[in-house]
Amino acid sequence: MIIDISQEVFSCKDFPGDPSPEKSQLLSIHNGDICNLTAFSMCAHNGTHVDAPFHFLQNGSAIDQLGLEPFVGDCFVAHHEGNVTAGNAENILADAKTAGADKRILISGKAVVTAEAACVFADHGILLLGNESQTVGPENAPMEVHLILLGAQIVLLEGIVLKNVSEGKYFLSAAPLNLGGCDGAPCRAFLIN
Repeated sequence: MIIDISQEVFSCKDFPGDPSPEKSQLLSIHNGDICNLTAFSMCAHNGTHVDAPFHFLQNGSAIDQLGLEPFVGDCFVAHHEGNVTAGNAENILADAKTAGADKRILISGKAVVTAEAACVFADHGILLLGNESQTVGPENAPMEVHLILLGAQIVLLEGIVLKNVSEGKYFLSAAPLNLGGCDGAPCRAFLIN
């Protein structure tokens, strides 16, 4: 089964202060044009998106400098509500290791990764951490958690939709658009069960 875990772009949640996606119809068959043609503009962090290290690290890798390995492969979905503590992170990683999918972790629920949990994930050497919020750390102070994770070369998959996904092992595909020199990029993320 293929499970789409992406937000629809034009109705997506925005991080406070980010511009919302906009589209305009350039050509329309209905209006007598030869085809339909749409233009759009958006922030690289609208909807379901990936954060590259360059998002918070001046000398970090931009999205086009990252390989595809972090975004494609086995992952583990864990459910959590509230702050993810160091102990919670250790438990999630233990469950993921038992399932054979401890390199890509997706957290469902209204979860906020703490700095202590970020250190546990960084020390474990995961490739990707995903969550349902538009930011992986506290919304009012996201910098510390981002610095820990992105500094450890862990890419972030934010704004995923996991409300109907059970805990367990899945195959993830969340390759970002190849946007040269950018700090992030939208992606169409899905799981295969």
